[in-house]
Amino acid sequence: MSAFRQSVEAMIPALRRYARALTRDVDAADDLVQDTLVRALRSERLFLGGDLRSWLYTILTNLNKNRRRSLARRPLFMPLQDDNPDASGTEAESRDIERALATLVEEQRAVLLLVVLEGMSYREVAEIQGVPIGTVMSRLARARAHVRAVIEGQRPALRSVK
Repeated sequence: MSAFRQSVEAMIPALRRYARALTRDVDAADDLVQDTLVRALRSERLFLGGDLRSWLYTILTNLNKNRRRSLARRPLFMPLQDDNPDASGTEAESRDIERALATLVEEQRAVLLLVVLEGMSYREVAEIQGVPIGTVMSRLARARAHVRAVIEGQRPALRSVK
């Protein structure tokens, strides 16, 4: 196995974690990661060195944008939620965070997940998203404020994208 393929294989757990947090759907996330890997391996000759991690996250991010555009054209079905009032504090906090993340604008959620969950620098996130660092910082600040407001039970400000 080539060094490139070994490096790509080593990134699979991180890609899956990010995709699952981004899509909030295990099956969709696994499909997204698989599509990312297929694209990366088919395009191996186009990779000119540099940061493989950022390149893979860029592919995944772009595929997710395409997936979301496609889903936007379909009717939306909402699953029934089982809100158990007897849930433990940890479960309730986890649900609160999940709910707060779900209400974020896609661009803000992606930036928050890449910085907080994946530990990427603002510069890396800016390259992946194709935006200036200032936009990353703005999206991150708005995302954090929104999540904080939802968790504290406040009504979050109107969602906007920068």
